[in-house]
Amino acid sequence: MGKTTLQDVAREAGVSLATVDRVLNGRAGVHARTVEKVQTAVDRLNYQPDRMASRLARGRDYRFEILLPSGTNEFMRVLETEFRATAERYVHERVLLNITQVDVFDGEALATALEKLPTDIDGLAVVALDHPAVAEAINTIVAQGITVVTLVSDLPGTRRSHFVGIDNYAAGRTAASLLGRFLGRRQGKVGLIAGSLALRDHIERQYGFEQIVAREYPNLEVLPVREGRDEDDRVRSAAEALLAEHDDLVGVYNVGGGTPGIVAALESAGRTRDIVFVAHELTAFNRRHLIRGPIDAIINQDPGHMARSTARILLAMREGMEIVPGQERIKIDIFIRDNVP
Repeated sequence: MGKTTLQDVAREAGVSLATVDRVLNGRAGVHARTVEKVQTAVDRLNYQPDRMASRLARGRDYRFEILLPSGTNEFMRVLETEFRATAERYVHERVLLNITQVDVFDGEALATALEKLPTDIDGLAVVALDHPAVAEAINTIVAQGITVVTLVSDLPGTRRSHFVGIDNYAAGRTAASLLGRFLGRRQGKVGLIAGSLALRDHIERQYGFEQIVAREYPNLEVLPVREGRDEDDRVRSAAEALLAEHDDLVGVYNVGGGTPGIVAALESAGRTRDIVFVAHELTAFNRRHLIRGPIDAIINQDPGHMARSTARILLAMREGMEIVPGQERIKIDIFIRDNVP
């Protein structure tokens, strides 16, 4: 038998070729019953689209917008580099990735950036702030027929299609277990520093961390979280305040970015050896200070995997292709000085 074509699907479903194209590309304006007819025909005929031919037939490239945080967060800059490398690989497949930086800690600024996006793009990936205006902007974009994927930090209450990132509850629990085991029977206080409690990934990590400490490490007291917007100077100030206010501080967990600020505060106070410090992301700075000793453990998510996964998911969702969960799951990596790659 020859290869099943779009014409075969249209004939089987009893609809026009244009209608089949609209259904398979996820465009709005098709009755639910018609969508069901087309999907039934696709399944019955085991139709497998020729993806490159389909892109050529569209007459234009797929266009995906990637909104990343502005600022000095080293992990986000590495993630940006990985997205640019991914964009170079996909340009030959008629897929364009445009990377833009925006202040994701400012809900109104992020919502405005979302509202100003072109309405003819095919998909969007965004590091999302948990803010009403941001949620509304995302829902509006989805209503326009644009696929939206959240990246690093999720907004599950919106109409976004997929989340690309680690299980942040599990990451927080992992941080607590590492810190508790490093401390052993020592008693004292543990400081938490987050970028913003409006970022869901930071909230989830904090919750997971506090859950494990409360349940398994009664010798430790978790102090109220402090926010530093992932900026080195602000995070350093928060760490210095923790050190000055709590003589019995025995541990620090940095939920987000700004780790150089904490390292600087610990070094200035001469406390790099007696305070257990757990951080996120194996950046160049964090790697160096993990090996040197100020950082005891790092919880990592692979930025290259995240960039490639985001592109694959956006493309698959636009073309009606299956997403392979195992391939797209972002794993939690744990690094100590003895297993740094």
